Amino acid sequence: VQLQASGGGLVQAGGSLRLSCAAAGLTFSRYGMGWFRQAPGKEREFVAAINTISNTNYADSVKGRFTISRTNVKNTVYLQMNSLKPEDTAIYYCAADYDGSRSSNYAEYDYWGQGTKVTVSS
Repeated sequence: VQLQASGGGLVQAGGSLRLSCAAAGLTFSRYGMGWFRQAPGKEREFVAAINTISNTNYADSVKGRFTISRTNVKNTVYLQMNSLKPEDTAIYYCAADYDGSRSSNYAEYDYWGQGTKVTVSS
């Protein structure tokens, strides 16, 4: 199984980025997908998740600014990030959950991508 995250970069506060995570080696439509992030010196935290029927779940800190979506035909999950803030700076990881849920618990995810770095300047 491979999860390839991309789309990170440097953006000014208030700007937008769209992250993508392409999956291979699994039956993508049967997996719940999540995004987590880890800032320097901090623990990994939940950002957003989407289950097999596209119900979503968001951390309070990103509600109204971030949108998670998936395209099963392309085996890809996206994270559209708008109104970015300096505190959104982190490495963002995508993950796949065999149970198909939209869990916020990182321990429930079975596969992880390598991460893509997002830096938001003030």
